Amino acid sequence: MVQLQLDPFLNELTSMFERSTEKGSVWVTLKRSSLKSKVQRNKLANAGEAIEYRCLIRATDGKKTISTSVGAKDHQRFQASYALILKAHMTALKKRERKDKKKSAEVNKREVTSKLTKKS
Repeated sequence: MVQLQLDPFLNELTSMFERSTEKGSVWVTLKRSSLKSKVQRNKLANAGEAIEYRCLIRATDGKKTISTSVGAKDHQRFQASYALILKAHMTALKKRERKDKKKSAEVNKREVTSKLTKKS
């Protein structure tokens, strides 16, 4: 796994999405992390120092895995760029077929009335 800076991570994420447009998927995970071991966190907590948590972001397409760490200062900028990338590459999603609300309400009403008449 390669840990990248923010801009190279976003560029590589874009290329992952572009490679997987025809076939494949990209998985992105976000996790809160202090990037310190448990022993170091306990020492900081006992000393009364505040632990700075970061957001660890990993992306994989099954072949290549990349990651980055985002602090509180860069969070807004990263989130805006990440949202633009996601919006641009969500074109392969299929729309869900929705039932007409009136038709489904009529069907449910018929089922309820038929159950009531069978019980009588």
